[in-house]
Amino acid sequence: MSTLHDRVASVTERIDRRSHDTRSAYLEDIEAMETSPDSDRRGLSCSNLAHAAAAAGPDQNEVLGDSAAPAPNIGIITAYNDMLSAHQPFETYPQIIRAAARTVGATAQVAGGVPAMCDGVTQGRPGMELSLMSRDVIAMSTAIGLSHGVYDAALCLGVCDKIVPGLVIGALAFGHLPTIFVPAGPMTSGISNDQKAAVRKAFARGEASRADLLTSEAAAYHGPGTCTFYGTANSNQMLMEVMGLHLPGAAFINPQDDLRHALTVAATHQAVAIARRGSDPRPIGKVLDARSFVNAIIGLHATGGSTNHTLHLPAMAAAAGISLTWQDFADLSEITPLLARVYPNGKADVNHFHAAGGIGFVIRELIGAGLLDGSASTVFGDSLSDHAADPRLNKDGLHWQPAAITSLDPDILRPASDPHAANGGLRMLDGNFGKAVIKISAVAEQRHRISAPAAVFSDEAAVKAAYADGKLDRDVVVVVRGQGPQATGMPELHSLTPMLSNLQDKGFAVALVTDGRMSGASGTVPAAIHVTPEAAAGGPIGKLQDGDVITLDAASGHLDTSADLDSRAAAGPLNQAPQRGFARPLFAALRNGAAPAERGGGLLAGKDMS
Repeated sequence: MSTLHDRVASVTERIDRRSHDTRSAYLEDIEAMETSPDSDRRGLSCSNLAHAAAAAGPDQNEVLGDSAAPAPNIGIITAYNDMLSAHQPFETYPQIIRAAARTVGATAQVAGGVPAMCDGVTQGRPGMELSLMSRDVIAMSTAIGLSHGVYDAALCLGVCDKIVPGLVIGALAFGHLPTIFVPAGPMTSGISNDQKAAVRKAFARGEASRADLLTSEAAAYHGPGTCTFYGTANSNQMLMEVMGLHLPGAAFINPQDDLRHALTVAATHQAVAIARRGSDPRPIGKVLDARSFVNAIIGLHATGGSTNHTLHLPAMAAAAGISLTWQDFADLSEITPLLARVYPNGKADVNHFHAAGGIGFVIRELIGAGLLDGSASTVFGDSLSDHAADPRLNKDGLHWQPAAITSLDPDILRPASDPHAANGGLRMLDGNFGKAVIKISAVAEQRHRISAPAAVFSDEAAVKAAYADGKLDRDVVVVVRGQGPQATGMPELHSLTPMLSNLQDKGFAVALVTDGRMSGASGTVPAAIHVTPEAAAGGPIGKLQDGDVITLDAASGHLDTSADLDSRAAAGPLNQAPQRGFARPLFAALRNGAAPAERGGGLLAGKDMS
């Protein structure tokens, strides 16, 4: 195995040192749960056990487990619904899993379901204000499902934006349980991403009708499976592979493929093999450690992944007693080469990426370059090094072969020795009105530094109105504040992308600055997002005024204004939109208790790291 890069080793050591107390306490909790009679269904009263087995059908006797060594029972947490295309295939997974468990002398039960909302449906709508907060709801729902104390391992069925991070956080709350994540795969390729983006921009200019736009979108999003661009959902799948929670190569097999079915069966068998009372128990709380999260950050940088994971990874890590900061992201970005160009960072979609060599190639390259810690624990094989592999299905069944040695399409995927760019696709910014995150892997180098007067808004609708009136036809930094986790639940502002892109196409210097989020598919317009402290918490972004000159410099990592903010009063909650209607009041407690963006932006985020 290659020697670990000095920077990777030092950041990992720094995280371990910073997290010593919280991680130790977490591991103590795992040990206490593991040895507690409340974690063993053999300790249940007869009435309680009968309730657990009552609906198990042909598996009832095995679930009752009246022997000294009852068969392993696998708990299934499913995010199935048939509104979200990525999760529709999960409808039949419980039947597949139950049947697969029986073939190896085990049982499986659906322990619970979790909500799974689609950001693609709610963009620019009130539902988007519930999106980030849904991660905490999913985590708590997962924990409720696993709370019955009758499971020896778990399978989590989820793919998309907040769902996978929420499942991870919830599973870590029962960290003594071995847990495998089971994906459903991307939809097959539709129209090209360039075609889709062109129609969106034409619609924003008034040059395409709504019927034209709907026809284009339906051709892009056309069947079961994950959307094929490299946003948060597909970044999730990359992370589950790099963190060792998938079977190798499981992420990007299409739902209809026979190999997808074989991988679901194999995941069930592996869950039984690593179950807590077996010969090779692998509890998720011990599988995931500082190495796992450093590997995740490296994978995110190397593939140009979603900005949303600067929120999700700190929250996920905190659930395991591990403290991540944006400085960790920034330090690792400096030494991580960009290996992949997948839309919006290139023309390819994830199906093309997978065909070019996919995640197995990325893992092999990064381990070889000393950037991934191949010794990290996983749910399969001996370590992450065994995940540099591709699954294959032949007449003898499922097997894995070593990942590709060379990329089959260097326009999409390149080796670490000849990357698309020397540094990662995410950068951290700091300045006199807060910290922020920017994704630059799709931003032209000449746009990495923008200096222009601010146009300040309190919501997306006001930006769209100013655009329609021609008030933004100039060099401008669009500031949308009052969008942080404590204000509006931190909605994505992705619906602004086409109009800001149009302004940029006209030759104007354009940037976005916000304490909200941009889509995980952030594109060609430089966007300083997740600004913290947020306006609703009294952050300096609330002091900005129209005309203040803002300089965004991704190269130097600075975000500043020349205005004298010290002489102005913070607007604070005055920037907070009224939280009424569309279920907003139900989420008030989550908003009010939300952590700052750097700590994950949710109620379940870690303690203050200052």
